[in-house]
Amino acid sequence: MPPLCYFVRHGETGWNAERRLQGQADTDISEHGRDQAVRNGRRLAELVADPAEFDFVSSPLRRTRETMELVRTEMGLPARGYRVDSRIMEVHFGDWQGFTYPELEARAPGSTEARLADKWGFVAPGGESYQMLLERIRPWFEALDGKTICVTHGGVMRVLFRLIDGLPQEEAANLEIPQDRVLRLSHARLEWL
Repeated sequence: MPPLCYFVRHGETGWNAERRLQGQADTDISEHGRDQAVRNGRRLAELVADPAEFDFVSSPLRRTRETMELVRTEMGLPARGYRVDSRIMEVHFGDWQGFTYPELEARAPGSTEARLADKWGFVAPGGESYQMLLERIRPWFEALDGKTICVTHGGVMRVLFRLIDGLPQEEAANLEIPQDRVLRLSHARLEWL
C-alpha cells in the first residue's frame, strides 16, 4: 500500500488563465497563483502535525518550485528544503506548447479534433500522451516509501486518478484539477480536501 501523500497542483499561471497548453514550458505563477499556493500551504500546516516526517518533492519547473517554496514557508519550514524529480513534470505538448486550441485551429483547421476524440491517447507533434505520462510516473509512484508532500501538475494528478483509483482513461483525462485544493492519498484512495 502506498504511503500517505499530499499532492498540490502549482498555482495558476498567466497561461492557465489564458487556457494555453503549457506542458513543459517553464512559466511562472501569477499573483492569484501565489495566493492559491499560500492557502494550500496553510491547509497542509493544519493537516501535518510533524513536517519532518515527510519527504518534499516538486517538479523542477519554476511554477511548481515557487508553489512548493510558498507551501513550505506557510508550514513554517525553510523555503528551499525539498528535492526535485523530472519524472513528475507535466505531460509534454510538443509543438502545441504555448498555444490555445483556437490558435491551433487557426493555424491548421481540424488539427485539434484527434485530441478531443481521444484525449488520453493523443500525442501532439513532438509531445507525449497521458498514457506515456502514466508510464513515466509509474516507477516514481511505485518507489514512494514514506510520507510525501508533492507539488506537481494537472496532468500528473489526472494520471494518478487512473493509476490509483482505476478511473477510466477518458474520465481521468478530462478531470478538472483545482489549483486551490489539496489531494490526499491515504489507504490507497484519493480524496480532495
